[in-house]
Order: sequence, then structure tokens, then C-alpha cells
Amino acid sequence: MATSDPRAVVIRYVEAVRDGDADVIHDSFSEDATWHYPGDLPISKVWHGRDEIINEFLGSMGPVLVPGTMEIELVSTIAENDRVVAEWTSKATTVYGGTYDNRCIGIYTIRDGKIASVIEYADTRHVAAALFPGADAHRPAGTE
Repeated sequence: MATSDPRAVVIRYVEAVRDGDADVIHDSFSEDATWHYPGDLPISKVWHGRDEIINEFLGSMGPVLVPGTMEIELVSTIAENDRVVAEWTSKATTVYGGTYDNRCIGIYTIRDGKIASVIEYADTRHVAAALFPGADAHRPAGTE
């Protein structure tokens, strides 16, 4: 069920990620959406377009996590007009034998019932240690 209420759009998206509902995840984003992941990790940059966000950014997490171990819990949301701040926790076992356990914040902008942009904040030091162990250069050449 589609909705244009910004808070409901974000809650629906986070629940779809939690539940592994690929269709809802895809339908949650506008075609020209952006996702900014700050820091100096291989995933740190502004991701452009729904397909790049889903296939390359979100999809890049799959190979480093043990299937079936991801747990996502939406902690809270705050909404004002077309912007929603969502806080969630993500926990999983990594293929490296460690544990990914992070608390994240995303600032979502909703346009026409779809996610138009996200700026995500997380403990990037923990992300680097848990998901990119042993990486000498965190950021690939040519990314911003």
C-alpha cells in the first residue's frame, strides 16, 4: 500500500529492508534519488539514482554479511514537512567472523511519496573495522 505521508514512507522502507522485501525497497525510491554516505570508506560518496542506490550501495552489503543474520530495528522517527529523521540499529554476523552492530541516523527527504534523498550517519570506524577489515585505502580512487 503506497502512501505519501513522509513518515509512513520512511517507516515502510525501513520495515521492507528489515523484512527483505525487494519490491517495496525498489518502489520506495524516486528514480533520481540520492544517498550520501559520508566518510572515507569504499561506500562513502553520493550514490545517484534508484538503481545505483539499491544495486551498488545497498547491494554491496550482502556479500560481507552472513545470510539470514541481519536484524534491523527502527528506534524512532521525527518528521517535519517533507523531511524525516529516522534512527535504527543494524546487527549482523560478518563473513569475516565478526559482528556488525551499529546505530544509524538517516535524514530522508520525501517527494511525491518517494524517497528523493538520504544522508546517513553511522559509526564509520565500526563500519570500517567490521565490514572492510584490512583495507589499506578506504576510499577508491576517483570517488567523492
